[in-house]
Amino acid sequence: MLKELSIENLAVIESAVIPLTDGFNAFTGETGAGKSILIHGIQAVLGQRTNKD
Repeated sequence: MLKELSIENLAVIESAVIPLTDGFNAFTGETGAGKSILIHGIQAVLGQRTNKD
């Protein structure tokens, strides 16, 4: 289980440490905040193919 996400230089996210809890975690925020970029980054780390978009 993931306990924490540590991100540096991922598109619009310069640096972030996101603690995760047991159970359900939700990423919320304004348009353009980087939610989709965060999810795509997690998918890439877990082995999903990425595209150039």
